[in-house]
Amino acid sequence: MEPQSRSDVSVPEGAWHSKPVGEILQAFEVSEAGLTSEAARQRLAEHGPNQLPQEAPEGLLRRFVRQFNDVLIYVLMAAAVITAFLGEWIDTGVILAVVLINAVIGFVQEGKAEAALESIRKMLSLNALVARDGRRVTVEADQIVPGDVVYLESGDRVPADVRIIEARNLRVEEAALTGESLPVEKQTDPVAPTAELGDRSCMAYSGTVVTSGRLTGVVTATGRHTEIGRIGEMVARVEKLTTPLLRAVNRFGKLLSAVILGVALVVFFFGLGLRGFSVVEMFLIVVSLAVAAIPEGLPAIMTITLALGVQRMAQRNAIIRRLPAVETLGSVTVICSDKTGTLTRNEMTVTEVVLPDGNVAVSGTGYDPEGDFEQDGQPVDPAAQRNLHTLILAGVLCNDAEVRQDPEKGYIVDGDPTEGAMVALGMKAGLDRDQLQRERRRVDVIPFESDHRFMATLHDNPEGGRLIYLKGAPEAVLPLCERQGLEGDAGSLDTAFWEERTDVLAEKGYRVLAVACKETDHDTISFEDVQDGMSLMGCVGMIDPPRPEAIQAIEECRQAGIRVKMITGDHAVTARSIGARMGIGDGEKALTGRQLEEMDDEQLRQAVLDHDVFARSSPEHKLRLVEALQSHGEVVSMTGDGVNDAPALKRADVGVAMGIKGSEASKEAAAMVLADDNFATIKHAVEEGRTIYDNLKKTILFILPTNGAEALIVLATVLFAFNQLPITPVQILWVNMITAVTLALALAFEPSEPGIMRRPPRDPNEPIVSGYLLWRIGFVSVLVACFAIGLFFYELDNGVSLLSARTMAVNVLVAGQLFYLFNSRFIMQSSLSLKGLLSNRAALMAVGLLTLFQLMFTYLPPFQLWFGTEAIRPVDWLLILGAGVAVFFIVELEKAVVRRWRKAR
Repeated sequence: MEPQSRSDVSVPEGAWHSKPVGEILQAFEVSEAGLTSEAARQRLAEHGPNQLPQEAPEGLLRRFVRQFNDVLIYVLMAAAVITAFLGEWIDTGVILAVVLINAVIGFVQEGKAEAALESIRKMLSLNALVARDGRRVTVEADQIVPGDVVYLESGDRVPADVRIIEARNLRVEEAALTGESLPVEKQTDPVAPTAELGDRSCMAYSGTVVTSGRLTGVVTATGRHTEIGRIGEMVARVEKLTTPLLRAVNRFGKLLSAVILGVALVVFFFGLGLRGFSVVEMFLIVVSLAVAAIPEGLPAIMTITLALGVQRMAQRNAIIRRLPAVETLGSVTVICSDKTGTLTRNEMTVTEVVLPDGNVAVSGTGYDPEGDFEQDGQPVDPAAQRNLHTLILAGVLCNDAEVRQDPEKGYIVDGDPTEGAMVALGMKAGLDRDQLQRERRRVDVIPFESDHRFMATLHDNPEGGRLIYLKGAPEAVLPLCERQGLEGDAGSLDTAFWEERTDVLAEKGYRVLAVACKETDHDTISFEDVQDGMSLMGCVGMIDPPRPEAIQAIEECRQAGIRVKMITGDHAVTARSIGARMGIGDGEKALTGRQLEEMDDEQLRQAVLDHDVFARSSPEHKLRLVEALQSHGEVVSMTGDGVNDAPALKRADVGVAMGIKGSEASKEAAAMVLADDNFATIKHAVEEGRTIYDNLKKTILFILPTNGAEALIVLATVLFAFNQLPITPVQILWVNMITAVTLALALAFEPSEPGIMRRPPRDPNEPIVSGYLLWRIGFVSVLVACFAIGLFFYELDNGVSLLSARTMAVNVLVAGQLFYLFNSRFIMQSSLSLKGLLSNRAALMAVGLLTLFQLMFTYLPPFQLWFGTEAIRPVDWLLILGAGVAVFFIVELEKAVVRRWRKAR
């Protein structure tokens, strides 16, 4: 077929992995000589550039305005309008300042959270070698079109989805797309139409990397039509869920607003009709009531508490991208984890060596050269066992990989991971590869190819002559061998023994390599040289090992009532093996993606409860599994590192991406990024999330009695027809904000309570303020209001001015909150201890800071002008202090009574 010159080609769609090469070329009307420039130009115009769609970022103004979208803020702004209408400009200014401060805090924190990461576009290659007009030319990747013939070799990133038409020794790293832990061998023959993504061995997909060999292929999809683009669109369609805390706060805010408006209307008409207040007086009273009842400082203090949690988590390698995710972690009931790179190290490690006379266990993980050798529980010196030493030496020399130490990433491999594992094994055995290569110079090589599935090298023998070292798949190596073991100790090859041993390793999820050697005097090596006379040294079993700290973290999650499930794109045997090692699924059979596809939604809802290990899972499968868990009311955290994890990461209540080996797509979709790629960090983050929720609850328990006491004072003014309000709206705002940003903020620094990871996850549907907390809030509100009203009238009866009496009432309110802070550090435990009084340094600093502010509020002329205060007598401070101390001891008495009552029940 001649190169395509027509421009009106309609590019077909189909299961390209199931079609033979000839049909592919015919479908795209192209030959191996490529498209013409004119045809490429027309197809580019029709299908657009090879880019992924970009979502326009939210503008700064829109993001700022969105901070005002809160029902409590609406009530405050309405109060500001009313005070402005009545000419109370100072009150108006203070109310608007509070609203603005809250908006600025939210805006700044959200900006920090969203500024962290780049988009999925970085997955695409920058340029590619293609055939145009019968010549090979380099073009920018975004100019590639369907039907282009592309040429790729080791190290290249695949620029689009490609049907392979020629391949030589080709392996492609697909972990980010399929979850496959090792590079996948590729070939040109079609596969079944129903083959899953990881089994489509004749396709190379956009964003994956060629690790060895070279390929020629036809582009079948570009841009948003590629597998990566399809996943990106799936991510865009996934609905974002609000967090349990935000849901609870929204419910609470709506309920509180309705109660405030309802009570305000009743009070307004009650005051007009039954107490003889004027309309203007009642407007001011109603505004006072609204301002008093609304916890203005709560949004700010919640934001600050979450932000402090973000900082603490960052110190433990958990980077939070979206602020509410901090608290949601504390509500997690199920963690769905990817396998490769999350539960495992994504580094192949030899852990077992099978010799003719027994097995040798090898410790250590990854490419780190630290590790020991044991046989039958006894330490083994590899140098003292000739057969073991020769096997390891052969694996090091018949090898093209390099293991090097990176200052930041530790030991890493350049080349094939399985070969890197063999080099690391040699380092554990104390072999110096550079010295070996000098002593045993490589003379010739038969490279590994998928056709023969082994690699052989010819080396100088220091003792004279030459040696052939060979390693490869056992089924390819065993037919070449006649003996097993070294000469002198060698015996006839026991094929049944080796087949049984390699089957056992394979069933455990191991990648198995056989190693053989042979003496020769040839100057070159050919296939004839290895067809007979080889001696089998043994086999090695290697696996991507579990992280030891992840195993412990999974057990601690189980103790905390959190179920861990593994959802991976890897093979079922490997998934089951790793799951059993980590305590996930108890060695149960893994459900595969094929089985999931055969289930309807109801069957899947049941399966997701009955199984913990899911293998060969596509992005759609992972998304369905997360949604199925959420349909049961579970709060789901999904962890992953690949592009294929992105849709599920976005849908999950908390998506967690890997920071080191994770793809940019997974980071963009996630709410949290692990800087150390360690599952154990998730456990620490859950613990921190529970602590933050506890502290938020303590904060609400602390703040609301202030609002309750102020509202009761205003209500009492109407009910009992006081001649004057004991406290004005602007003074109410002062108390609310100053106690929030000093005392309430101190509660954000409370440490985790003992046993926090041994209690079950909280119900995500439980109200943020439970029945008992409502009682405590009401009890303390009445207590503080009574002290404030009592001392207000006591001062008036002693002939002081109205301004001085109001200043007294304000300080009583603040003193009551100051002492109540120490009650709130423990919801039920007693605070009558040195720990309860002195262990939180932030609380002590807040007390000192608040005292300074109250002295300024009381005695500085500018504050007296703004807030309508007046200096009080020194003796009055004794009464204020006494009221605060009384609040503390009465609340501690209430705690003791409730504890005894609960124990009696």
